[in-house]
Parts: sequence; structure tokens; C-alpha cells
Amino acid sequence: MRTPESVERQERVLLVGVALKKRARASIDTDGPGVASRDSLEELQELAQSAGATIAGTLLQVRDSLDPATLVGRGKLEEIRAEAQVRNVPLVIVDHDLTPVQLRNMEKGTDCRVIDRTQLILDIFATHARTREGQLQVELAQLNYLLPRLTGRGEELSRLGGGIGTRGPGEQKLETDRRRIRERVGKIQRAIETVRRQRATRRNARQAVPLGMIAFVGYTNAGKSTLFNALTGADVLTSSNMFATLDPTIRAIRLPSRRRVLLSDTVGFLRDLPPGLIAAFRATLEEVQEAALIVHVTDISNPHHAEQDAEVLKVLRDLGVENRPRLHVLNKCDLLSEEDMSLLKRGNGQGREVVFTSAVTGAGLEDLLDRIDSAMQVDPLVRLRLRVPVSDGRHLSLAKARGRVLNSEVIDGHFLLEAELPESIARQLQEFVLD
Repeated sequence: MRTPESVERQERVLLVGVALKKRARASIDTDGPGVASRDSLEELQELAQSAGATIAGTLLQVRDSLDPATLVGRGKLEEIRAEAQVRNVPLVIVDHDLTPVQLRNMEKGTDCRVIDRTQLILDIFATHARTREGQLQVELAQLNYLLPRLTGRGEELSRLGGGIGTRGPGEQKLETDRRRIRERVGKIQRAIETVRRQRATRRNARQAVPLGMIAFVGYTNAGKSTLFNALTGADVLTSSNMFATLDPTIRAIRLPSRRRVLLSDTVGFLRDLPPGLIAAFRATLEEVQEAALIVHVTDISNPHHAEQDAEVLKVLRDLGVENRPRLHVLNKCDLLSEEDMSLLKRGNGQGREVVFTSAVTGAGLEDLLDRIDSAMQVDPLVRLRLRVPVSDGRHLSLAKARGRVLNSEVIDGHFLLEAELPESIARQLQEFVLD
């Protein structure tokens, strides 16, 4: 017997993409519409599959301008309706953000339920949010998105039975009056503000001990969580689905210099990520804003990695951290041929800002830790000569556990040590320092 979840995972959908001729012309090829338009539609397909959809078909239209009433024009609406009927598809997903008017007109013109790219992303977020904070942020973004789209949709909402685009707050909540929805939005905003204050308190407590924060950022499905797990031994969910990681995870690791730092795994970025989503997840992305070092992870095996990197940098600019110290990690090198790897390394020269890794095989992880160690400015290393009594096991253990001992000898009942130590540990051993 099939469960409701299995039925939901098999929901059949029709994908519709729209490209403007002037944009398509900039990337035209002999096969038809612009490359960027097809790439965007392929990405929409990945998103839909992550939401549990079965792709029944795709349509791509190239227009001079977007129709303000229907986005695609009346003629195209008829084609979409016919295609949906032939393929027995109840849901149309549009690779564009729809205005309330366009959404209502498309639903009437196609006789299907219609959602746009933003609502699809919100649905995936609702599926993957695990913490209370993440769930609050998703619900706030969904309500703010759907509130202006309620007018005139009573009949459509009343006949919906759930599915992609309806998870999270649920349709029954949306059938209530606007006043109650606004009250709910206000309540969620206050709850999120409480969570932000709690996070700030925990962050201040962490900062009392000089542990640098390192934030992993990158395009969704770049392998950040797999890399994070490989470095920390954590068990963060890893999946080929987009946005598998939504809630931030923080773990402490020890660098080759013996300094302890904190790694933060964050939500993946996406092309044309709606500003409302960035605003909703501001509390989560605060870990990026507080980071002393940003590790930008790229799926180097993806043929569109340059465009994906540009989108990541755009979000970093929006967060005001584009000038923060940054280390670029080219991940998934195990998926490249030896020839491609050789060309890639020659193209990048010997620049220390790039690290080649494979989180799956472990290749390059030691190099990555060394580069992180060199790039971290928090609690810098100092080189000291120490004279510690042999009987003082506590301070000797501190020097060996938290620093790197370069030379050691025993003279007159004392250990003479030459060591590299974090500045905070050196202060604790100041009484033993030799001039």
C-alpha cells in the first residue's frame, strides 16, 4: 500500500521556461534558444526532482518581452494546457517569478495548479528544515510570499489536496483572513528575533575564547557538507538533492598548528536567489558575516562552475563580506580526468588561493587544512623559548597539546622548549618565557 508521502514524491509536473530574445541572442548557438535559458531550465528540473516531482515534460519559450498578464501570452497558455492534458499533469512549474495577476491568469488558462521558481524553492526549504529556527524562517518566507497572492484564489485553494508547493504552513492556514495571517507573521518575526538574540549570546560566549570562525559557502550541491564531514568527522546530511543542508552546523577542529577553530556549514546558494529568501535566512547567514575566513567550495566537475561561482560572489556582496579573507576550494576533482586536472592546475599556476580537493577520496584535505592554518589571523602563532620545571606537568601538557614543540631538552630539572604557540596560550605561559 502506498503512503501519502510516496504518492507525493511521484507528483507529475510540466516545466515551463521563458527567455527574452535579447538575452538568448547573447548566448545563441546552432541548436536553438540561448544556452543560459536551457541551463536555467535544467536547474529547475533538478529543483523539481529534489522536491519529489516526476518530470513529465518541458517547454521553453523565447519572447521579445514578458506578457504582464500571463507571462507567456494567451497562445502559449493554450499550448501549455494541451500539453498538460496529454501528459496527465496536474502541476505546472514556471522558471520565473510570477506576479499575483500572472499566477491567477496562468491557473485559469491552463486549468492546472501553477507555482513559480520561488515557491518551489520554498517548498524544498520546508522539506529540509529540521531546527525550530529553520522552520520559523521557512514559514515566514512562505507567508510573506503567499499573502499578496491570496486574492481571488479561494476556489483554487479549496480544491487543492496538497503536493509540491503546498508544504510548510499549509493551504488551510492560507484560507484564513489576512488579519490572522499578519498576526502569524508578526509572531514568527518575534520568535526569530528571540532566536537571533540566543545565537548572538552563544556567539559572544564563543568569542570569549579566541576560536576563529570559518564559514563554508558555495553553490548548492557543490559538496560542502561532504567536505565538512571529512574534516570534522560530523554526520551532516549529504545528498545529491539541492538544498540538502539548510540549518547551519558548527564543529570545532584542530589545525596542524594545534590551534582550535570552528567550522560552519551553511545553506547552498542558487542562481537568482530571491532577495526575500536571503532576508528570511539572515539569522542563519550571520555565521558567514561573523566568519574570520570564508571557504568558497566549487564543484569543479560542473561545466557551469564559473557561472555558479559568480552567483556565490553576488550573495557574498549582498551580505557585505566580499572583502573578507577567502580561500577557494575546487572540489570533486576525482570526477575529472588526469588531462583535465593537469590543464586546470597549469591554468591556476601556483597560486596559494586555490586548493584542489576531493571530499569523497580525501585527496587534498591535508593541503586544505594547511592553507586554512596559514590564512587564519585569529589567535596568531608566536615562536617562543620556554623553561618549564619538569614537575610542572600541567603547563608542559598545555604547551604540547595546544602548540607545536620544535625542540626539547632537559637541563637542571627543567624542560627547555622551543615551540610555536597560539598567542592566547603563550600569554598563559608568560612566566616561563626566556628572553
